[in-house]
Amino acid sequence: MLSLSTDDLCELLDRSSLIDALEQMFRQGCEAPVRHHHTMAMPGGPDATLLLMPAWIPGQFIGTKVANVFPGNGAVGLPAVQSVYLLFSGRTGELLATMAGAELTTRRTVAASSLALRFLARPDASRLVLVGTGEVAHQIPASHAAVRPIAEVVVWGRDSDKAAELARSLAAQGFRASATRDLADAVGTADIVSAATLTREPLIKGEWLQPGTHLDLIGGFTPLMREADDEAVRRSSVFIDTEGARHEAGDIVQPLKSGVLTEDRILADLPDLARGLHPGRTSPDEITLFKSTGASAEDLAAAILAYSRATEGGPRE
Repeated sequence: MLSLSTDDLCELLDRSSLIDALEQMFRQGCEAPVRHHHTMAMPGGPDATLLLMPAWIPGQFIGTKVANVFPGNGAVGLPAVQSVYLLFSGRTGELLATMAGAELTTRRTVAASSLALRFLARPDASRLVLVGTGEVAHQIPASHAAVRPIAEVVVWGRDSDKAAELARSLAAQGFRASATRDLADAVGTADIVSAATLTREPLIKGEWLQPGTHLDLIGGFTPLMREADDEAVRRSSVFIDTEGARHEAGDIVQPLKSGVLTEDRILADLPDLARGLHPGRTSPDEITLFKSTGASAEDLAAAILAYSRATEGGPRE
């Protein structure tokens, strides 16, 4: 049985190949039940969440991720998400590999948004605004740069010191990077706005968005979490990663409930886009909004790619 660490996954899952693997998975499909989502009370802190995310391709592979989300972990210097991925044989059920869940999740999360960029962001989009300073935000520019000519990155975070630190890290990677305290100004001059936060109060206002902007909402994964306001939804062509977003993502659930968004205005999901059932962006001035909640199909695609590459030269112990 393989045990793939964070370092292993960084080596095995390059950005372009992972984005391609996700596109292929959405094109061909797999069995992916709605994830189990359980709220757990956390004495003295915000509620935690237990997620169980299974998926399988009959006769080939079975995978499941077990993830615990503790929003208060930042106070003790730990990532909010603690997880492990288990990959099994689809023929015998035997355990083939365990994988570092945090790295697998982060890489496939940003890859899914980058896949959406292929269809929704302008081909010349080069100025990226990051809203958030966590691990997902750290990986977004490199992933998005695999599909669009990202040259400039502006970082905004509640903690300005962390935003400046992230900007320095991105500059070391070759991006023209800076931090800002003026989110409205940054969003108003962005080609792409990527938000990766756990906020329950919208941070991004629709009135700030300029024609042609792509709004990439990654962070919220429960009906109570929301990163963009009603005006952003009103002004945008709305896309989602999978059907689960209609029920789990506050940026979709809340506008649907209030009537700001109607079902027919959710134009397509990633399977539709990957299969060519919707063209994606249809004009340079269109404002597009993509809401990602994460899907077990994405985990499975990433795990299969990592396992296949790790075993190309024979089984690893």
